[in-house]
Amino acid sequence: MERNDLRHIRGLLADMDGVWFVDDRPIPGAGDALAALRARGLPLRLVTNTTTRTRAQLAERMRRMGLGVAEHEIVNSPTAAVHHLRARGVRRVRLVVSDAIAGEFAEFETSTAPEVIVMGDIGERWDYRLMSELFHQVLGGAGIVALHKGRYWQVGDGLALDIGAFVAGLEYATGKTATVIGKPSPQMYRAALADLGLAARDVVMIGDDIHHDVAGAQAAGIRGVLVKTGKYREDLVARSGVVPDLVIESIADLARV
Repeated sequence: MERNDLRHIRGLLADMDGVWFVDDRPIPGAGDALAALRARGLPLRLVTNTTTRTRAQLAERMRRMGLGVAEHEIVNSPTAAVHHLRARGVRRVRLVVSDAIAGEFAEFETSTAPEVIVMGDIGERWDYRLMSELFHQVLGGAGIVALHKGRYWQVGDGLALDIGAFVAGLEYATGKTATVIGKPSPQMYRAALADLGLAARDVVMIGDDIHHDVAGAQAAGIRGVLVKTGKYREDLVARSGVVPDLVIESIADLARV
């Protein structure tokens, strides 16, 4: 895939953190890139595994950085998880998620005898006692739904451990496999395509994560474009075994296509 091929796409999928901004600082040129997309009339969906903010909060965060994105342009894993649980008739859950998004699951009963444990980002609240409780609940019959299974993410001073380590640990200890809702799950990408009303061949996915953004999109039949911002590390990409369809310096490159 050549960079000029970006001129012929009909829609764009992109990650948020690490692509448009890091912490609360926009990537240089991100505003110009967004303006260029708007000028072309190119529909955009931001596909994110962030599970500490609602879609409205995520949109507001971007607006504060001068990046005008609407709530409906964001596809996140809590929304997809609610649809998954509802479709399977789940009634009782244990929520291991940020307080900020707990309200997204208000239709379900929270229980100490859950049918499903929903795992998301809870920062430094992870500890042995919590993992032991989850271990016993899974052994008692609870399923595991992970809002994502991220390995690491970019913070201001480097990479930080993500929840994938805790999801994988629970899987290893119990012998049960989690249902992963967020990237790189194909269902996240299919949801985004359905929202755009476009086929996989008509869009590209731009992200800073070689596994979740690039490989995940490619598994769903979407071309994956890697940016050299956010969590990008040349050595990690080289060891990944994943070959992006295109590598660009940053999202700012879209303003020059």
